[in-house]
Amino acid sequence: MAIFSDDFNRANSTDLGTGWVEVSGDWSIVSNQLSPGAAGGTIILRAAGAMAGNDNYAQVTIAATTAASQGVWCRGNSNITQGYLWRNNGTSWDLFQVFGGSFTNIGTYAAAAAPGDVAKVQAVGSTIKGFVNGVQRVSVTDTAVTTGTSVGIRSDSAGAVRYDDFAAGDVSAGATLATAAATETAQSLASSKTTTLGTAAATGAAQPVTSTKTGALPVVATAEAAQALTGTKTTPLGSTAATEAAQPLTGSKTVTLGTALETAASQTLAGTKTAPLPVAAQTEIAQPLVVAKSRSLSTASSVEAAQPLAGAKSAALGPALETSTARPLAAAGGPDLDIDVTVGSAYSPWAAGQPYTPAWSAQAQASDWEVGAPC
Repeated sequence: MAIFSDDFNRANSTDLGTGWVEVSGDWSIVSNQLSPGAAGGTIILRAAGAMAGNDNYAQVTIAATTAASQGVWCRGNSNITQGYLWRNNGTSWDLFQVFGGSFTNIGTYAAAAAPGDVAKVQAVGSTIKGFVNGVQRVSVTDTAVTTGTSVGIRSDSAGAVRYDDFAAGDVSAGATLATAAATETAQSLASSKTTTLGTAAATGAAQPVTSTKTGALPVVATAEAAQALTGTKTTPLGSTAATEAAQPLTGSKTVTLGTALETAASQTLAGTKTAPLPVAAQTEIAQPLVVAKSRSLSTASSVEAAQPLAGAKSAALGPALETSTARPLAAAGGPDLDIDVTVGSAYSPWAAGQPYTPAWSAQAQASDWEVGAPC
């Protein structure tokens, strides 16, 4: 099993050391981090040593980022014309299958890279996975690339991009576990069972030291001290082929639980409970009318007229202020000789305007004529 790592903690240099092969571009170490330069274009860096097998992984910390292509690759050949690439372009993480120099996107996780993100790509059999900060974001099945022992970094040559803490290694497949034939569960105690302790026949007490006894210790020739790790050293874990899950209890067997010291439970309201409200600054209350209150009405803009009675309804009439009555002619003093009266047209064949002979006299007539009635 092969393992390779580099934390780039060394002096600024354009020489990365014997652990790396610059496939393309001009890589350098700047302030204890890996820089892809700023010349533009895509450049490739490969670990000089090969992994032991075709199942391997590669990861790197993106110390500083910008909207540019940046990522790691595994199961590749020496110049990454085949393999699997996991990279971010400023808007998403994309998993690429690289075969025959052609790049095919086989999985995407929509998120921009952030400073400090750890990008990891892993190929085990036909299962290819992409991780960000240890969280699996893409997992696909792909059989295009089955062999490859090279790992490394592929990036745009952008001055704002920095890498740190590269690590790679082989991945060993886990052993398949058989299904358990039976499951032992914790049994509850059916009763209180204890062991009675007998009375101690004797008691051994700690005895005081009655004198000073020391032994001369030889001087230690050498001392072994715990050494600090200077790099990132991890053991790659293989993917498990099977998982043993907790089995449900098939019977009513439980473990007696002790009394809880404190339980915070949501309590139902047993009565009417309200929160005190602050005193209102002002309250308007509808007041009942305690006396007869009326309102002066203004002059009506229009008057509704009395309507005629539609049925047998009569109204009492008040006394008339003035009455014009037709009165009969009285004959007390004879005719008024000062007034000439011509009534209607002369009776034919009389001539109009000719006096009647003898002269008419104005007096009561012995007839049935009514005053004012037509003749």
